[in-house]
Amino acid sequence: MKDDVVSLVREALVEAGSTFREDKKSAYRRAIEIESNEKAKWVLQTILENAEVAEKNRGPLCDDTGIPHLVLEIGPDCSVTGRMLDEIREGVRQGLQKLPGRPMGILGDDGQRIDQSGGLNPDGGGVEPAPILLRPCKENVVRLHILMFGGGPAIRAKTYRVFHRHNVQAVLDEIVNWASESVAQLGCSPCTLAVGIGRSHFEAAAMMLQAQVDGSYDVQNDMEREITRRVNETNVGPLGLGGKISVLATFMKVGPQRASGVRIVCVRPACCFEPRIATVDLKLKE
Repeated sequence: MKDDVVSLVREALVEAGSTFREDKKSAYRRAIEIESNEKAKWVLQTILENAEVAEKNRGPLCDDTGIPHLVLEIGPDCSVTGRMLDEIREGVRQGLQKLPGRPMGILGDDGQRIDQSGGLNPDGGGVEPAPILLRPCKENVVRLHILMFGGGPAIRAKTYRVFHRHNVQAVLDEIVNWASESVAQLGCSPCTLAVGIGRSHFEAAAMMLQAQVDGSYDVQNDMEREITRRVNETNVGPLGLGGKISVLATFMKVGPQRASGVRIVCVRPACCFEPRIATVDLKLKE
């Protein structure tokens, strides 16, 4: 089982870093069809062509190959051992070497990692994945989702409180304000907006991560469509060149809420190559 899990994770990470899902390809084709700004249309076409070449060559979609973020789903009659978690981490390490991932790991103690004085780990496989997020799955399977998070969206993301005033629109207005500012500053548009709403900063960020796992460019609810439409009205456009498509879609997940005057909201302006995601089933019911 060890070699099976390691190899499955390794290949899934390469897929995540090199491949657009079919619904994302369709979203780009729709955007190209409706974009009237010729410079913006050229950017959209070039991004899609880049993605097709990356998929064919199994090479990185972007020079910023990303930090692995993992969501692990566990079926009702399945179990995950510490050994399996070690195998997942080994698969991630090998996948980063195969992609290849850009060396971004910083060596040293806590202080040295903060100020980067410990130096750069030359091994692309030395990039540590973020802590694994676990959630239940209705199917009897252990399913892993791998997402590769770039640095630009992390810089422009925001997690903070919003006073809801007993009005959904107040929360949506704040999300649109944050997203409009971040998309204009990001540069690598068109974006996919990932939004999580929870009771704490951790929960909101976890909801944002799951929104990317569960989101579909082909299916948007009313709130997601409103956010996308309003941010597109800013006319930032691809790479900030102007145009109709600043945002391809919005993926939003709302978690449990507390009786309080605030909602904790996390907004990540996922860049033109994100979500970079792949899913693999690691284990069926024994």
